[in-house]
Amino acid sequence: MDNYKLILQLLFLLLTFEFQQMKYTQTTIDKLESIVEEAGYVLRYERGTFQSGYCILEERKVVVLNKFLQLEGRINTMLDLIPQLEINKEALREESKKLHAEILAKFHAEEK
Repeated sequence: MDNYKLILQLLFLLLTFEFQQMKYTQTTIDKLESIVEEAGYVLRYERGTFQSGYCILEERKVVVLNKFLQLEGRINTMLDLIPQLEINKEALREESKKLHAEILAKFHAEEK
């Protein structure tokens, strides 16, 4: 059992390290947007008064982000947003599944 815990901790550290290496680029935001869209959500950038930078209309599966956010703000907002969405992992491509798992691991680590 101790080996199992050690393996999980090492896996978590590896995923966290890779996640921390995420760069603020257009490619990164494209990957994050893909997760949301592959999960069946419509992603829109609109103006409005969003305290957190986004709004989720769960019944309609629509996510609205503040269109005035710069690239870094959009990426950080997506990283906050994705763990809150109901996402069927089976609907995601392999690359999106991996990134989604990294985001959730970081989210759960920050909760503790």
